[in-house]
Amino acid sequence: MQHPAPSMDGVARPQVASSPSPFALRRERGKSDERLHAMTDAGAPPFSFGGDHLLLQGVTDYAIYMLDASGNILSWNTGGQRIKGYTGDEVIGRHFSTFYPQEDVERGEPERALDTAAREGRYETEGWRVRKDGSRFRAHIVVDAIYQGGELVGFAKITRDITERYQAAEHRRQAEQALAQAQKVAAIGQLTLGVAHDFNNLLAVIATSLDQLSRAEGRRKEVLIDAARQAADRGVRLTRQMLAFARGQRLEPKLHDANALIDGSIEIYRRAAGPITQCTVELVQADTRIMVDAEQLEAALVNLVANARDAMERPGNIHIATRVARADPDLHPGAAADRDYLYVSVADDGPGMEEHVRLRAMEPFFTTKDVGRGSGLGLSQVFGFASQSGGFAFIDSTPGEGTRVTMAIPLAEVADA
Repeated sequence: MQHPAPSMDGVARPQVASSPSPFALRRERGKSDERLHAMTDAGAPPFSFGGDHLLLQGVTDYAIYMLDASGNILSWNTGGQRIKGYTGDEVIGRHFSTFYPQEDVERGEPERALDTAAREGRYETEGWRVRKDGSRFRAHIVVDAIYQGGELVGFAKITRDITERYQAAEHRRQAEQALAQAQKVAAIGQLTLGVAHDFNNLLAVIATSLDQLSRAEGRRKEVLIDAARQAADRGVRLTRQMLAFARGQRLEPKLHDANALIDGSIEIYRRAAGPITQCTVELVQADTRIMVDAEQLEAALVNLVANARDAMERPGNIHIATRVARADPDLHPGAAADRDYLYVSVADDGPGMEEHVRLRAMEPFFTTKDVGRGSGLGLSQVFGFASQSGGFAFIDSTPGEGTRVTMAIPLAEVADA
């Protein structure tokens, strides 16, 4: 008669005889028990799997097995054989690093897994493992430390084959990269088209003015010169927009009170809004000093007001506002969580944007305007200016409810002044 053997939780459980039966799994379990007893006689911890062993043998989607404190394999299940290709006879007694790629073994990954599990109670990771036939599979691995009487006696290890999921994610990533590349090419094409139209129009004005200048007299000559000068100025502004997006324009930041700058330029913004749109301003009652290039801040706001005006399908309202708040780094990566920002926003009550348009609105050269009406660099300039000023920009929009574009620029600290 066999005496009960102590289990890992300290409760005595009867040993199940390993005599042959019609079930192959039970025969395999008998072989595992024989090796387990031999290892126990050699000084290994007194593990006993009892009736739970047959249950684990029925699990085929996971390799579930026990290791001693040194990482040697004490048990094996059907899932381990299905996933890794080894039978219990082939792996019991071997070190579990058998399943690791050689480069991981050389880096000490098996030892690190056991050390982490022993120290923290659990180790979980994802990585490549090797089957008996030498092929590799992607695995999700969990190693739990087993303690008995306060002493580490071994580990429980669970491995799942996630190769299909990993490959699907990899294929999706590759498809996303291909889409991103295609979008870049499309953006470059859109840039070329928009800039070509803009510069072609400007050059046509300049060329026509110069062509007629030699034959013009009096007031007519002044008109032609003024038209050429205005066209050249528009070309300069377009170049500045491109530099702003590329963060290559030279800014001259100085300490300014943003509220005072906005209040002093309100008539410019109202003219940009047009005669049928009401432009209002709401300035926060707070210290709004920032290090900023005043001219570029004005240009960015004029851009936003003009964009809001163009989006209007009927007479409406454009609202310029400032507020002071902390930034959320989770929403705006790179923002300082411990610093106040001045938020300058331009909102309209126009048709708003669909989500797919909102997500792309600040991309370089993206525009929903007709060909020839712009290069799609307006919002990109705002993004570039905010970034160069140490801040960020973002868009809130809901179809049918309007759009708000916000620039966030860090408030000046004592050191900035």
